[in-house]
Amino acid sequence: METLVSPEFWRGRKVFLTGHTGFKGSWLALWLSELGADVTGFALPAEQPSLFEQAGIAGRITHIEGDIRDLAALETAIAAAAPEIVFHLAAQPLVRQSYVDPVGTFATNVQGTVHVLDACRRVAGLRAIVCVTSDKCYENREWVWPYRESDPMGGFDPYSSSKGAAELIISAYRRSFFTGEARVASVRAGNVIGGGDWATDRLIPDIVRALIAGHAPEIRSPEAIRPWQHVFEALSGYLLIAARLFEGQDWAATAWNFGPSDNDTQPVGWIVNRMLQDWGIAASDMSSSWVRSAAAHPHEAHTLKLDCTQARSILGWRPTYDLATTVGSIVEWHRGVAADGDAKQISLKQLNEYRGRLARTLSGSLN
Repeated sequence: METLVSPEFWRGRKVFLTGHTGFKGSWLALWLSELGADVTGFALPAEQPSLFEQAGIAGRITHIEGDIRDLAALETAIAAAAPEIVFHLAAQPLVRQSYVDPVGTFATNVQGTVHVLDACRRVAGLRAIVCVTSDKCYENREWVWPYRESDPMGGFDPYSSSKGAAELIISAYRRSFFTGEARVASVRAGNVIGGGDWATDRLIPDIVRALIAGHAPEIRSPEAIRPWQHVFEALSGYLLIAARLFEGQDWAATAWNFGPSDNDTQPVGWIVNRMLQDWGIAASDMSSSWVRSAAAHPHEAHTLKLDCTQARSILGWRPTYDLATTVGSIVEWHRGVAADGDAKQISLKQLNEYRGRLARTLSGSLN
């Protein structure tokens, strides 16, 4: 776990990161650059607004605009970067968008993953590949028990099934082509939230936009249960797995769940009320501060939990923030930026606070 708080392992390490203009990719690029890694990012242009633009990520890394569906462009970029470690985050990340554009979703999430892994086959000196999929890769039976890494892949909607398919592809490439120096792992996080997320049709950004505009947020499924977690928690797991793969640990070349504590999984309604409370809305006004959406919506999973026993028992990984702390940090980020604060400085402050808290946790566990 020391590799998460110490720059010694990462300093000068050559890293290739797909999807670095997205929410999670931007935070990972910022963290890696803070650790001193030599980062090359390959992704579509950033949307507006975006954490990538607000935090000035392009000035900290080698920034390449490209599409993972373009194998030739991807191969050229990876060959030029000559990475030791690859993080694959580029994706079409939204369930509802997958109903609008299923072909594009499968092309990006399935064939795009094939392209990344196939391009990696021809990189000399590559040691570790971490492919990010989703908690929605599992065949969701709407049961109360958390899903384990060994449970079947599946997916009701195009997005979820594309992530299940990506997992099968990763497994096939791992066993067929990456049995030597380079090792491959897949990582499945819960519903990752944090400051700087501006995606459309995602709970936290929708709430933030409504609050800034002075409107009551419209909530689709307040009873739906999700494994909410701060983006830093998921990224800490990704970084930890990458280091273990790089060190030649064969046991790390498998699938990994990274989610919240079993007793810290809450429904959508809890998240909404907690955000409104932290935003400063009085408890007496809470019931009228958001409304249930009356529009028709495509199918989305109602209950989804992750079993993270493997990561905790083998890696020593565990969440550092509880959900209340997570929501508080999101409100801090967005209220600060909405008040004309410096998004770059706010982001670095939150990242380094997390790293410091993680260091204190590690110190306490070692003494």
